[in-house]
Amino acid sequence: MDIRYSTNQRDFKRYTTEETRREFLIQNLYLPDTVQAVYSHVDRMVTFGCMPVDEAVPLDKGIACMKTFGTNYVLERRELGIFNIGGAGSVEADGVRYQLGFQDCLYVSQGTREVVFRSADPSRPAKFYMVSAPAHKACKTTFISIADAKKKPVGDTATANKRVINQFIHPDVLETCQLSMGLTQLEPGNVWNTMPAHTHERRMEIYTYFGIPEGQAVFHMMGEGQETRHILVHNEEAVISPSWSIHSGCGTSAYTFIWAMGGENQTFDDMDHIAIGDLR
Repeated sequence: MDIRYSTNQRDFKRYTTEETRREFLIQNLYLPDTVQAVYSHVDRMVTFGCMPVDEAVPLDKGIACMKTFGTNYVLERRELGIFNIGGAGSVEADGVRYQLGFQDCLYVSQGTREVVFRSADPSRPAKFYMVSAPAHKACKTTFISIADAKKKPVGDTATANKRVINQFIHPDVLETCQLSMGLTQLEPGNVWNTMPAHTHERRMEIYTYFGIPEGQAVFHMMGEGQETRHILVHNEEAVISPSWSIHSGCGTSAYTFIWAMGGENQTFDDMDHIAIGDLR
């Protein structure tokens, strides 16, 4: 497991490109028949990736739970959000199997002992993207299809940011302890997300980008509003965003991204907006 410690905004101002990528960029999440994991000390959020090909892969494969989490199993004191961004697959949670198609989601409750991943077709494997947050109680494990997500159209083609926010793991959809997740789809010809930019002092956020065509990329903006930097992100990579940092992106083509938040509250609109004219 890759451990990432917290970085403060004062030190961040002096980071080189390589230091910025090493601290905040998450790569290589989907390796055959493995679980890849990055533990961030920012709100103790964990990002997982799993691409089962020839095996049924358990969530704890290669993870020493007691050493990493101080618990007997991964979700003893955690909850988990799962999205499938690959071919058809299934997730088995304590003996109950859920079928996940492309862009479907499964929320898995705290206290779930066994989570196992499978692909329907090894030639087109599922790719399970996951984020876990600490949890203090059990909620209901729930499947949400892309069709059933709460949809919120925003933006405009005139500003190249027309998009649909699909809310899955969200207080308006289901109960969780603190985890919120959703999927934002940009309309063709639109390239900007989350602009004007914002921060939220009470929550951190993780973005993962996918659907980026080969040879294209997203310039992910981060840093304080008056000290912005960027990370060049390619397909199926993720970025950790501390509470003090903006999180916005501009692509060389349209793309889709999944956002995950954890922290003090689940109030989606609890944001500190920064006018475009005030960004530096």
